[in-house]
Amino acid sequence: MKELGELNLPDDLRYAEDHEWARLEVDKVRVGIDDYAQDQLGDIVFVELPQVGDTFKQGEEFATVESVKAVVECYLPVGGEIIAVNTALEESPELMNKSPYGDGWMVEVDPSDPSEMDALMTNIACLERLKGDH
Repeated sequence: MKELGELNLPDDLRYAEDHEWARLEVDKVRVGIDDYAQDQLGDIVFVELPQVGDTFKQGEEFATVESVKAVVECYLPVGGEIIAVNTALEESPELMNKSPYGDGWMVEVDPSDPSEMDALMTNIACLERLKGDH
């Protein structure tokens, strides 16, 4: 398990309280789980993702991640329509451990309200919250 100071929390992302991250990329939002979540889960062995075309409200459950330790639900940090799913995770769920912000992304969303990104935490706020949890 990583110490808080070892966590990778890039400053170009926004973070949800349930440890999902969101990156605004022009007209879409890419989503995954953060370094803290993948570290706490341990080896990820299965990921259940939604279908392209599914729509969710902000905070709705959109995916399930199973590790050797636990099964957790993931909640969409911004509402909208799923426009891409990282199908590589079906064969290689461990990408979420190796590269949570790169190859381990989960979905891309066409946000129904891009201003929902403003309600998410910065990397500094996320780290402060984690410190409060310990």
